Amino acid sequence: MSRIGKQPVIIPQGVTVTITDTDVVVKGPKGELKEQIVRDVAVRQEEDKVLVEKTGSSWQAAASHGLMRSLIANMVEGVAKGYEKKLELVGTGYRVVQQGKKLVLSVGYSHTVDVDAVEGIELTVEGNNKITVRGISKYLVGQVAANIRKVKKPEPYKGKGIRYEGEAVRKKAGKAASKGA
Repeated sequence: MSRIGKQPVIIPQGVTVTITDTDVVVKGPKGELKEQIVRDVAVRQEEDKVLVEKTGSSWQAAASHGLMRSLIANMVEGVAKGYEKKLELVGTGYRVVQQGKKLVLSVGYSHTVDVDAVEGIELTVEGNNKITVRGISKYLVGQVAANIRKVKKPEPYKGKGIRYEGEAVRKKAGKAASKGA
């Protein structure tokens, strides 16, 4: 039995949860999210709590039990507070410029790279080397941030590239340092 799945999801003030046979819809001050209920799982609401119970006895039901509870908890937190990820560009000449809803990245290539905003995601630039990705869907925020990071991952020799704020990049010793004297 899933330890995570057993825990109830507390619904904060200002957030409403609507449960149908196939979907869970969560509405709050920041927006609305909808998730399909996984099979072998039942979702019900009691006062200000959402409870998730598994209906089957297969291993898929056990796996889906905790998953569904986590998805609902993330939706509730997303419509109440929202999610954000911060990225920073590290490297000489690396910069980002915001043009409307899209970002233009200069990260050492012979051309600039354009990153378009996905619906439901807000991209903002602080200075010329910090990017903030905000939204109500934890999945979308993480995916957009990962796609931006994928443009130029931090390289292991000098650490140049796009990285998450506070990310530690493990550096390798170069050729000359590894030979020994």
